[in-house]
Amino acid sequence: MHIATITLHPERFPDTTVYPFNLPAFQNTRSIDFKTNVTFFAGENGSGKSTLLKAVCRKCGIHIWSEDCWSRAHYNPYEESLFEYLDIGWAAGRKPGAFFSAETYEHMTKMIDLWASTDPKLLDYFGGKSLLEQSHGESFISFFKSRYTIEGVYFLDEPETALSPKWQLEFLKFLEEMGRDGHAQFIIATHSPILLSCPNATILSFERSLINKITFEETEHFRVYRDFILDRLKNKNLEAT
Repeated sequence: MHIATITLHPERFPDTTVYPFNLPAFQNTRSIDFKTNVTFFAGENGSGKSTLLKAVCRKCGIHIWSEDCWSRAHYNPYEESLFEYLDIGWAAGRKPGAFFSAETYEHMTKMIDLWASTDPKLLDYFGGKSLLEQSHGESFISFFKSRYTIEGVYFLDEPETALSPKWQLEFLKFLEEMGRDGHAQFIIATHSPILLSCPNATILSFERSLINKITFEETEHFRVYRDFILDRLKNKNLEAT
């Protein structure tokens, strides 16, 4: 691992009545240890998993690209300031890295295509084919396999958003391989039970008042899908009789 620990400082939170400082998971968690090269943040929307992911990313000095901000009816001055109240413990010195989210991926692929119009060899890094000419799944996997073979820390916010179950399985295979390789560390916020099943990965749950490690079978995502499928099979069997 490159990042060994994250330390939160709730005693310094500026206002514990507003998001994200009002979340019990942040108020009660002092530190998070990283023991595996692939770590998942799991929890419902609003639980703080993506917020902490981005905060750690910012604390590492990694830029998070975003579109121009629109005006909002209710402005929260603290929404993106959690990084100011945490520390990163590096295992062997700071490492470079990158942030990925499906919502900004389309803009990035258009920029790569624009650059490739004057430098076609650039596409060699992505299988020799424009990312815009590939399916979502092909495009994502081509990008992942080119970018994440470089040593570093990689933050991914719900990468499964534009991936079918088939391509999630392809990404799962890639994650398992990269986790064994050890040169890259992945911290991923996800809702996908397919990705959460990654062998030897750590799953951190944001569902309770303390961020804690759980097993794949303990995740709500697994239980919901399992119960749905079992109920469906039960109804099918009843119809057959």
